[in-house]
Amino acid sequence: MTWTGMVRAAALLGLVLLGTGGTVVWAQQAGMRRTELQRHDLSVPGREALQVRVEFDPGHGIPQHTHPGEELIYILEGTIEYRIEGRPPAMLTAGQAAMIPAGAVHSARNAGSGVVAALSTYVVEKGKPLMTPVK
Repeated sequence: MTWTGMVRAAALLGLVLLGTGGTVVWAQQAGMRRTELQRHDLSVPGREALQVRVEFDPGHGIPQHTHPGEELIYILEGTIEYRIEGRPPAMLTAGQAAMIPAGAVHSARNAGSGVVAALSTYVVEKGKPLMTPVK
């Protein structure tokens, strides 16, 4: 297999594994890094909580997607723009927090000149993909 073929296979594997629940199987995108910090079953049957550190390089972000539960966001550093369908864009800076409702179509991008770091806490249905892209 050629080097290009191996890179394509690895990228495909990352996309297939996205949302399977493993600590190290997040599909990484250029200019974005995710680090799963913890994952626990909740006392509510069929629900789990995850905490993830997300970083975006300047000019990078994540396109429209949804989650099978709520996402609570706390900005650790930088400035990020969130777009939630049906709402005006929101700019968040270090120390600010927001909540994305379950199933809400949303996107995010680094709106500053430095790296953005955020702590995302998800309270989601267990066994469902954490993120579903929206076309």
